[in-house]
Amino acid sequence: MPVKNQQEEEQDDRSDTGHAGGDGVVEFDERRAKMERLRAEGIDPYPPVSLWNTRTRIADLVAAHDPTKLEQGEHPDLRHQIAGRLISRRVHGKTAFLDVRDLSGQIQVVVRFDSLGEEAFNRILNLDIGDIVGVLGSVYVTQRGQLALAVVECTLLTKTLRPPPDKHHGLGDTGTRYRYRELDLLANEETRELFITRNKIVLAIREWLAERNFVEIETPALQSLAGGAGSRPFTTHHNALDRDLYLRISVELFLNRCIVGGMENVYDMGKVFRNEGISPKHSPEFTIIEFMCAYSDYNDVATVTEEMFRDVAQKALGRTVIMRGGEEIDLAKPWRRVTMRELILERFGVDFMESTREQLAELLDGPMDPAATWAEVVADIYSEKIESTINQPTHVFDFPLEPFPITKRHSKHPELAEHFDAVIGGIELVSGDTELNDPVDEWQRFVEQRKRRAVDDGDVPHPNDEEYARALEYGYSPTAGGGMGVDRLVMILTERDTLREVIPFPIVRELR
Repeated sequence: MPVKNQQEEEQDDRSDTGHAGGDGVVEFDERRAKMERLRAEGIDPYPPVSLWNTRTRIADLVAAHDPTKLEQGEHPDLRHQIAGRLISRRVHGKTAFLDVRDLSGQIQVVVRFDSLGEEAFNRILNLDIGDIVGVLGSVYVTQRGQLALAVVECTLLTKTLRPPPDKHHGLGDTGTRYRYRELDLLANEETRELFITRNKIVLAIREWLAERNFVEIETPALQSLAGGAGSRPFTTHHNALDRDLYLRISVELFLNRCIVGGMENVYDMGKVFRNEGISPKHSPEFTIIEFMCAYSDYNDVATVTEEMFRDVAQKALGRTVIMRGGEEIDLAKPWRRVTMRELILERFGVDFMESTREQLAELLDGPMDPAATWAEVVADIYSEKIESTINQPTHVFDFPLEPFPITKRHSKHPELAEHFDAVIGGIELVSGDTELNDPVDEWQRFVEQRKRRAVDDGDVPHPNDEEYARALEYGYSPTAGGGMGVDRLVMILTERDTLREVIPFPIVRELR
């Protein structure tokens, strides 16, 4: 499946076929009339109910009874109560067959006139597809040897006023799927399974870290300084304090301050917000995990990344092999480790450490920004020409220092940072560093960063993060850390092509 570009993503935002399913207004009116008739008869179409202790999940019911070991017909001594959505109905004279589904699976429900009587039988037949019901029934083995449930009692739990999307045709376009995710979930089992898998991946990450004595720290979402990354923040105003605050773009600085305070291995997993564009691999709101490893360097973080990906894939998917870019990728194999310098030399025969800004600019497709620095040109060459070509799992080490103000200088090349990116399928999944723990160097870096921001975009520059720099003066143990886009990892492991497939409710444009 080809990867969409940003223009195609934006077109998906604008497309919308509405709330698909049924005959629209006519069917809505018919269902509402049924609801009103029920109320007139003294029946609550939305009754209070608690089935927590008595309900059996359909998958558990199916697992508990092997129809090949039971005689055909009803087994009154084997009773269960289930709850779920009515997804189909077939009537044959005085017997009806309903399919009821909950999240775990679906089962056929047999409704017999002789067992229930006319009133109860007709009330069940008056249910609409999509209604949510509770069924008390006995295990029943059909003539074909299938497991079913013979209805003893059926209760309407929720009357639906709109029909569900047609299960055979689903929703009309991706815009509708993203905008009305509840309909996508109703129509597509694959979508439901996707978000169950996402949950398994997140749980597996947390369990993996807990097993290695990482402590989860909740850092603030509202920050006085949007620090830890170079992205543009969202700004909000706190009325009581009468001050502007920023939605966090990173959590790294607060985790580092925890290390100063005597913590060792820490992490935070949660939402961050970056006021930038939307593309298959970028979202303005996304889930990140940042983890810090005390007494480590960036090589250790690369190893942690490899081991985490392998173990999480095995636990969440039951396998370590995935497909990306038409190639089989085995996360259990050692990743390639290579420097950015080596990659650019391989591709172009040019050593960026021995080249000027102007010489390097000749490798770019378009004209160089006159204000671009040497480091920015190198970064552009990598992002435009190299990263997208890396399909197999690869750690790319030693980036130019300038964009990384809280990263330690390379021990042999002071123009470079002890920074690496972990890349699969042309997508950066983890960005890792040896953290800068020299407070004097940090103060100087923040001052330079402030000057560049003022020149680059004309915005009022962010103040230096004095709290963070002062914290380092109390002593910051040698530490390395990594930041991972959880949505990107889910996208890679589930073999999807865009983040908006794996984000339950992605941001979309307003309909006009």
